[in-house]
Amino acid sequence: MILTRGARITGAVLCALLAVIVAGWLVRDFRAVEEPADLVRYWAGHYDVRLSAVPATSANDVALLVVYLVAAFAALRSTVAATALVATGVVTLAMRLPGLWNIGESAMSARFADDLRTRALICAFAALAAGIALVITAGAGRRPPRDFSERTPNRPGRGAGVTAFLLLGASGVVVIAWDIRQVVRFPDIFPDWYVGGDRLFQGLIDPPPGWGDAVIALLCLFAAVSALFRAVHARPFGLIAVGLLLTGGVAGVSRAVHYKMLDHFGDLPAEDQLTVVTWFFEVVVAVVVLIVLARRGSADAPDRPHQGHGQGYGYPPPGVFGPPPPSQPPPGW
Repeated sequence: MILTRGARITGAVLCALLAVIVAGWLVRDFRAVEEPADLVRYWAGHYDVRLSAVPATSANDVALLVVYLVAAFAALRSTVAATALVATGVVTLAMRLPGLWNIGESAMSARFADDLRTRALICAFAALAAGIALVITAGAGRRPPRDFSERTPNRPGRGAGVTAFLLLGASGVVVIAWDIRQVVRFPDIFPDWYVGGDRLFQGLIDPPPGWGDAVIALLCLFAAVSALFRAVHARPFGLIAVGLLLTGGVAGVSRAVHYKMLDHFGDLPAEDQLTVVTWFFEVVVAVVVLIVLARRGSADAPDRPHQGHGQGYGYPPPGVFGPPPPSQPPPGW
């Protein structure tokens, strides 16, 4: 199935709208801090950074901006436009839903002005509406290909599917394991770790840390199983998953370098060593899966129209039940 032209344009506009919303918040944060480079270090998790204003965004918002821009292009040009719109809509709903109850929390009131929180709540509703609209557009705008000249959605190749299954599946399990370890180690943060609360610090428009980890883990596992069965939706869901995974991994590696954890790796406690290894593992997995899923796989061949011979019109194909049709009418016709 492919998307109609109207659905492609609608999907691209919705993705562009989501990109504008995120870009607006990123610009706000860059203007609010004195040094833009400090904001980047804050996103990377350098806890010794001192900012003149509390940022409303995180590194995940940068990843979402890239997702929306790529999805807008895919909606207009890609053969997997329908599944790309669905994946983008689902991720938007998952990442922006907690804002409906977190933006009004007392912890947010203490860190952000009322007008900023009002604007954030409006943007949360707009993002959720756009996410729902993306899913509806992808479902309502599908149609079968008219003929063989229209490109059909590409599935991951067999090798790419197995590779993505192994790496994404392992990544999802690792994220879940570290999340469980976090709750076991600090039981006082539960359930705020997942639903938000006064005991956690997070960006104004971002989900709680545990919620975000759960989204990434579920995306990885869903994309892994989809890739194993070479489903069409494996590519967009997998690429979005590795985008978020790569963001966390790069931020972690940046922290390891900044705090010289690699220079004293042997002296670190075992758990800190595993943490550093996990960050590098996420980066490697994300890069490898990005390469294997970004490559064009095999396309679904549309059903060839039935060419019967007893329908009362036309000529049979050349060489079947008689000579080919004459190129010109006989004399005197």
